[in-house]
Amino acid sequence: MKRGFWPLRDLPVVFWFVAVLVSTLTHPWLPAPRWLMIHLLLLGAVSHSILVWSRYFADALLKTAPRPADRRDQSIRLALLNLGVVVVVAGVLSDAWPVTLAGASAVSLAVLWHGLSLVVQIRRSLPGRFNATVRYYVAAAVLLPVGAGLGTILARGLTDPLHDQLVLAHAAINLLGWIGLTIVGTLVTLWPTMLRTRIADGAERATRRALPVLLVSLLLITGGALTGLRWVAVLGVVGYLLGVVLVARPFLATARNKPPASFATWSVFSGLIWFVGCLIALAIGLATASTWIEAGQRFHWLTPLLAAGAAAQVLLGAMTYLVPMALGGGPSAVRAAGTEMDRGGALRITLVNGGLLVVALPVPSVVRVLSSAMVLAGLASFLPLMIRALRASRRAKKVTQQMVADNVKQQRAAEVARPAGQRTGMVATGLALILLAVAGGVAVDAGALPGAKASVSAAGDVAPTGKTTEVAVTAKDMRFTPSRIEVPAGNRLVITLTNTDRSDVHDLVLESGEASGRLAPGASARIDVGVIGRSIGGWCAVVGHRQMGMVFDVAVTGSDPSKARSGNTASGTQSGPDAADGLDFLAKPADEFRPHNAVLPPLSDEKIHRRTFTVREVEREVAPGVTQKLWTYNGTAPGPTLHGRIGDVFEITLVNAASSGHSIDFHAGALAPDGPMRTIAPGESLVYRFTATKAGIWTYHCSTMPMSAHIANGMFGAIVIEPPNLPAVDRSYVLIQSELYLGAQGESVNVNKVKAEKPDAVVFNGYANQYDHRPLPGRVGERVRLWVLDAGPNRATSFHVIGGQFDTVYSEGAYLLRPGKGGSQSLALSAAQGGFVELSFPEAGHFPFVSHVMVDAERGAHGTFEVR
Repeated sequence: MKRGFWPLRDLPVVFWFVAVLVSTLTHPWLPAPRWLMIHLLLLGAVSHSILVWSRYFADALLKTAPRPADRRDQSIRLALLNLGVVVVVAGVLSDAWPVTLAGASAVSLAVLWHGLSLVVQIRRSLPGRFNATVRYYVAAAVLLPVGAGLGTILARGLTDPLHDQLVLAHAAINLLGWIGLTIVGTLVTLWPTMLRTRIADGAERATRRALPVLLVSLLLITGGALTGLRWVAVLGVVGYLLGVVLVARPFLATARNKPPASFATWSVFSGLIWFVGCLIALAIGLATASTWIEAGQRFHWLTPLLAAGAAAQVLLGAMTYLVPMALGGGPSAVRAAGTEMDRGGALRITLVNGGLLVVALPVPSVVRVLSSAMVLAGLASFLPLMIRALRASRRAKKVTQQMVADNVKQQRAAEVARPAGQRTGMVATGLALILLAVAGGVAVDAGALPGAKASVSAAGDVAPTGKTTEVAVTAKDMRFTPSRIEVPAGNRLVITLTNTDRSDVHDLVLESGEASGRLAPGASARIDVGVIGRSIGGWCAVVGHRQMGMVFDVAVTGSDPSKARSGNTASGTQSGPDAADGLDFLAKPADEFRPHNAVLPPLSDEKIHRRTFTVREVEREVAPGVTQKLWTYNGTAPGPTLHGRIGDVFEITLVNAASSGHSIDFHAGALAPDGPMRTIAPGESLVYRFTATKAGIWTYHCSTMPMSAHIANGMFGAIVIEPPNLPAVDRSYVLIQSELYLGAQGESVNVNKVKAEKPDAVVFNGYANQYDHRPLPGRVGERVRLWVLDAGPNRATSFHVIGGQFDTVYSEGAYLLRPGKGGSQSLALSAAQGGFVELSFPEAGHFPFVSHVMVDAERGAHGTFEVR
C-alpha cells in the first residue's frame, strides 16, 4: 500500500465520521435517525476501513509484490463502495426501493471484487504462518452481499414477526460476519504489533480452529432467525461466542505480558470487551424472550452498544495506530503523528466507556442524553486529532536528520516524564465529567427529586421507642405491595421501595414529605420516614398513577394522636391555582399566535413511511393566557398527521424523551399490542411497524395507564388512509376534537377532572377557538373535504358547519351519503371515531364550524371558514 496521503483512502472515512456526528446532533429532525446513524458508521466508515486495511494486512502477511494494476483496482473498488453507500442512504430515506437495491448492489459488487482479489493474492503467495487471517477477510467479503440482500428485503417492507427475524439475520451477517470476522482475524496479528511484543504461542492454531466454528455459528444464527427457530439462533450465538473465546485466549495472554498503555490499545481492548458483553447479552435476551417481537426489541437495545462500544472503538483504536504508519515519512514523522493521535487518550477512553455504561443502565432520560453526549465527544475527538496528526507528520518530514535526532530525544524524555500522573488525572477528569452529567441530569429532571414538602408530621407527640420497623415495598401494575403497613407508635420506619414494573416509572411520596424520587424499572430507594406517631398516607406522584390506585397507607398501632387519621388525605393533584380560573373564551390570543396547521399533508409516492415520534414534555398555550405542561409527540398536541394509502407500511420509531413512561397505539394497524404498544421508560425507544389495510381517518394515542389522562394531556393524533379512487378536491383540512382538563397554570392535566368527566374546554386541534381568530381560508365554489376525528378521551361530537350543507358523508370506513343522494347537516362521532364530509361554499362570507353539542361549542369547539 502506498504510504503518504492518499485521498481516496484517507478522506472517505473522515466524511463518514463527520456524517455520523452531524446526524447524531440533528437526529430529532431526521427521518429514520437510528437507522441512519448506525449505517453511516457501520456501512460507511467501518466498511470503507475494512476494504482499506484488510488489503494492507493481506499485503503484509502474504508478502506478495504489488502489481501495477492493484492501486487502480483498489481505487475503483473504494469509489464503488462509497458511491453505493450514498445511494443506499438516499434510497432508504426517500423510500425509493429501486434506488436502495441499486446502492446495495454496488456495495456488494465492490466487496465481492475485494474478496476475489484476496483469493487471487492467496494463490500467488507462498505458504505462510498467518495466511489464515486473510481467509477471514475472504469469508467476511462473501457474507456482506448476503447481509445486504437481507437489508434490501427489509427496506421493501415486512410485517412482524418476520421483520424482527430478518433484522436479526441481517445484523448477524453484517455485524458478526462482515465486521466481526474482520476484527477477529486482524487482531490476531495486529494486537501484539500494537503492544510491541511477540505473538503469543498458539495464536496461529487458534486462528485456524476458530474460523469454521464462527462460520457454522453464523449459519445457525441466520437459519434460526429466518425459520423462526429461536433456540437454533441462541445456539448459534453461543457457538460464535465460543469461537471468539478460542481466539481471545492468546489475545489475553499477550495483554498480560504487555498491558495496554496507549489510546489505541485501550480503545481496541475496550471494544472487544463490549463485543463479548453484547454477545452474552444477546444470547440471554434471545433465550429468555417469549416471542420474536420481544427478541427484536432486546436486539434493538443492543445495536447501539455494538456499534459505538465495539465497532467504533476497535476501528478508532486500530486507525490511531495505523494512520501514522500509513502516512510514513520515517520514524520521526510516525512518532509525531502518533503522539498527536494519542492526546487525551485516558480521558477519551473514560468518557466513551463510562458514558456507555450509564446509557446501558435504566437512568432518567436527561441523564441518558448527557451521557450520550460524553460518548459522542469521546469518539468525535478522533477527527481533530487526526487533522493534527497529518500536520505533525508533514512538519516532521521537513526537518533535517540532526533535528530529527534532537527531537526524538526530547520526545522520549517527555514520554518518560508524563504518562503515569497524566493518565491518572485524565481518568479522574473523565469520571468527574460523567458523574457531573449524572448529577446534572438528575437535578434538572423534576421527577427524580423528592415530590413534596412536609405537610403532616409523622412523629406527632409520641415518644420514640428506639426500635426500627423496616418494610420492603414493590411498585408494579399501578399498585404498591403491600399497600398498607402497620407500625407501632414511636418506632422508626424505614421503607425500601423497588420498582418491579417492566417499563413504567414510579415513586412514593408520603404526607410527611419524605419521597423516594422517580425510580426507573428495576431501581430501588430507601426512605427513612423517621419516628411514626400518627397514621399517614402516601401515593405515586407520577401524573395519573394515584388516581389509578397507587396509594399507600401507614397505620399506627397503639397510641395515635391523629385519632384514626385515614391517610391519603392530601390531594396531590395540583400545586397552584386552577388554570381554568383564567379561561376567557372571548379573549384573543397574542398577535404572534400561530394556529395549528389544519391542512392535510399531501399524499406522497412513498410506500414505506418512516417517521420518528419523540415524546416531549412542553409548556404550551391552550387558550389565550392559559398554559399547560403537555405530553406530546414531536412537541405538538395533536401530534403529526400522517397520510397514506391502503397497503402502505408505516414504521414509527417512538423515542421517550419525557420523565415518565409512555407508549403509542395506532388504530390504523391490526397487530398484537404486546410488543409495539408497550410502555417504554424514559430514554428508551421502540419501532412500531404496521401495514394500513383499511381506509379512514384513524386515531393514534398513548396507551399507558391511565390512558384517559395521557390522551387528555396531548398524546393523540390522526392518520388518514385514503379510500381507493377518492376524488380530488380543492382543499382538505383535518380537525381533531379533544378535551382539556386543566391543572394549575403551567402544569399538567388534572386527573380528578378527567375521572369526573368535567372538561374545562373542548377544542379543535388543541387550542380553544383558534380558528375564530385565525380563520381557515376557502373560496366560493371550491370543493372542500373536512376530515374530522374525535380524539376524546370522553366526549362525543356532532360536527356542523353553520350555513353549509354536506353532500358527502363518510364515517368509520363507509359512505353514509354521496353526491346527488340528498344532504346532511352534521357528522356524529363518538370518542375514537372519525370520517370526512364534503361541501362547497355558496357565497363569500364567514362560515362557523362547531360541535353541535352546544355546551362544547360554547367552551372552545368553535372555528370559522373565511370564504372569499
